[in-house]
Amino acid sequence: MADEILKIQNLKKYFHTRRGIVKAADGVSFTVSERETLGLVGESGSGKSTVAYTIMGIYAPTEGNISFKGEDISQSAERRSKRYKKEIQIVFQDPGSSLNPRRSVKQIIEQPLKVHRLTRKEDINDRIEKLLDMVGLPHDYMYKYPQAIGGGERQIVAIARALATDPSFIVLDEPTSALDVSVQAKIINLLIDLQREYNLTYLFITHDLSLMRNMASRVAIMYLGKICEVASTVKFFQEPLHPYTRMLLSSIPVVSEEEENLKPKKIDSTGEIPSPVNVPPGCSFHLRCPERMDTCMSNDPEMVEWEPGHFVRCHLWKKE
Repeated sequence: MADEILKIQNLKKYFHTRRGIVKAADGVSFTVSERETLGLVGESGSGKSTVAYTIMGIYAPTEGNISFKGEDISQSAERRSKRYKKEIQIVFQDPGSSLNPRRSVKQIIEQPLKVHRLTRKEDINDRIEKLLDMVGLPHDYMYKYPQAIGGGERQIVAIARALATDPSFIVLDEPTSALDVSVQAKIINLLIDLQREYNLTYLFITHDLSLMRNMASRVAIMYLGKICEVASTVKFFQEPLHPYTRMLLSSIPVVSEEEENLKPKKIDSTGEIPSPVNVPPGCSFHLRCPERMDTCMSNDPEMVEWEPGHFVRCHLWKKE
């Protein structure tokens, strides 16, 4: 098995608002191994992006630890060494807002090169051309501006910017959700090819289980700031344990009866995801769970390893 590159232990990120405390991440723990893709999945409001931004140092954790290659990087980005800022990069969800419209593609890509002093001034154009080659864009794109190119191409520019520092770990925060379906496959295939060629490690954040199935080797499911199940992608689709996981899988749209038969039995949840300001006591999913028991309403379950590599946090799966 590959070495562990990222380890998250009991990560908490709370936000104080006028309505109360938002527990966006509440005791999140997982690991990511070198050269793998971990898919972090959940509905909107589950805390996926908060975890990503805390890993990046955009947010400082309220509690818990983040270690990268064995070194503690829990502090905010301003206090991290340049080495870790260089090795950990992010591709944001919407390239329309993550790319400065007043800067050319060249200016966008050269910024991290200048910040980290990675390339001599006279060699910057050559380096940018190589980065454009890596992502399959023509060299003349360096003179274009984001508003003059399509959404998919803007996201490819964002990927090139992330690659500029020769990172080993990239956070992909729903990198295709703002794009047309016809462009999504191109971006996913590019990311897979780059990972194979440059031994990259990805944290792939999404709510789209079909995309995740093609990208991730392991999956972690989040609900209201907590991880409720972690498994290999194969196990996740074949033997989902948590009722929330089964609910997500049963709601995947399919086009054939054969695909429908492969899905878990349809689970009808009641209600909407509760407000993170007012998380219900006990298991946070119990208000929507068709299999809830009395203990679910008052006792928060602990994460257990049901079988090697397959973890679940649910009272239905208690080991004696």
